[in-house]
Amino acid sequence: MPQTILFELKDNIARLTLNRPDKLNSFTEAMHVEVREALNQVKEGQARALLITGAGRAFCAGQDLADRKTKPGEDSVDLGDSIERYYAPMVRTLRSLPLPVVAAVNGVAAGAGVSLALACDLVIATKSASFIQSFAKLGLIPDTGGTFFLPRLVGTARALGLALLGERLSAEQAAAWGLIWRCVEDEAFKDAIEELVNTLALAPTKGLAYTKAAINSSIGLLLDKQLDLERDYMRELGRSNDFREGVTAFLEKRAPKFTGT
Repeated sequence: MPQTILFELKDNIARLTLNRPDKLNSFTEAMHVEVREALNQVKEGQARALLITGAGRAFCAGQDLADRKTKPGEDSVDLGDSIERYYAPMVRTLRSLPLPVVAAVNGVAAGAGVSLALACDLVIATKSASFIQSFAKLGLIPDTGGTFFLPRLVGTARALGLALLGERLSAEQAAAWGLIWRCVEDEAFKDAIEELVNTLALAPTKGLAYTKAAINSSIGLLLDKQLDLERDYMRELGRSNDFREGVTAFLEKRAPKFTGT
């Protein structure tokens, strides 16, 4: 039974809640293990959308520094080890999941908590939420993909300002800058999340997965290679059940009933 997260799969929607509210849902090794197990269930199950959020007043405050203790006889801790064993695999899994992943940022996101949100496909936040690149306060760099996501989403100048100064960025400003998809009033947050994930869960999942993969790959490909990839993906999607259903529903002037295949 998970001790640091809540997880359920119902109606084709997987819901993962970081559940250490007294510690602002900061990561420990135990949480990493439980998140990894949950993501494996998503990969192996029938989910057509994944929602990640936090319990209480925070989304995720990043790493729980109290969980990073030096071993007897050591005067430092190998931070690269936790990246290699936990944070990097988590980001790779989220980016490669063949379904849309939504981060519902219900409060403060700091450090690796920001990067976790940005590793998801869509980020929706409450108006009262905020994003803090707190690494600068500790003499560290934005990890968990932070140095990758930030400049691609907001540009080099803003990425450097956020990373070097560690200032709090409001959800409204994050949306205005294009760091996140949407910012909503706190009282409308729950309904907005449900509408979003239910829409995604009823959508043509295979097409969404290929769209996600194509956009992610475009970052490292030249145009000619990207055009080839689009050709290959469209060829395969043209044989999907959802494409046939979409065309049939359009011709019959009715709402489509996609199966995700």
